[in-house]
Amino acid sequence: MGIEQESGIDLQLDRPHSARMYDYYLGGWTNFPADREAAGKAITAFPSALVAARANRRFVHRSTRHLASLGLTQFLDIGTGIPTSPNLHEIAQQADPASRVVYADNDPIVLAHAAALLHGTPEGCTAYTQADVTDPRALLESLEVKRTLDLTRPVALSLNAILHFVPDDQDAHGIVETLKDELAPGSALTLSHVTADFDPAPIDRVMQVYRAAGTPVQARTRAEFTAFFANWTLLEPGVTSTQRWRPDPEDSLGGVTDNETSCYAAVARKP
Repeated sequence: MGIEQESGIDLQLDRPHSARMYDYYLGGWTNFPADREAAGKAITAFPSALVAARANRRFVHRSTRHLASLGLTQFLDIGTGIPTSPNLHEIAQQADPASRVVYADNDPIVLAHAAALLHGTPEGCTAYTQADVTDPRALLESLEVKRTLDLTRPVALSLNAILHFVPDDQDAHGIVETLKDELAPGSALTLSHVTADFDPAPIDRVMQVYRAAGTPVQARTRAEFTAFFANWTLLEPGVTSTQRWRPDPEDSLGGVTDNETSCYAAVARKP
């Protein structure tokens, strides 16, 4: 019996999904022929796609550790993707076992694997909500968010590698502002986003691959990316490439170029 029959969820395995393509880039196993075919075309268009995905994943790990070191104990991760250990809650709860984490994604296969995201520490709490970033109010009003997070206290909001799937006609900046408005002072926003600023041609080609597969996608400039943090205070080193944001000295991706990652990253706090 396959995973689709076991879960009772329509996993839409006959068409590629960005979360499963990302899982393929990371060397995961939760991807299917349609995902692998589309991912192969994406890699042909943008040969450093695997390096870019892994650099983004390491940015997620470093930024989570840094925010935990600043005392944040509540995390809301939108666009979670397929579970790949260490997941965000593992890093946060390693720093503080009482940390509370909510994951959100709209891919039905992530829901099918959500149990892997719920094995946290006894002192803390992890939860998963099936939700879409394009409906931020419904996401924030979900039972899982309400039961797990106290929005009157600081929350670290993660929107990593998700907003480039929200084109301008879906008001990506307005969505982020809605989320930011609901968070308490001291909250944090962590973002990474594809850009064509460094090497336009391959990014334009890979955007065409995603659109042909039925996934809306939009690269953004440094100015457009920075606008997501309006009225919040950027943490050092500000807006930079994923591999340049507080890199670990021993990181094997230290020699990766901006062209290869083609992805901006930054973290900010709400005054």
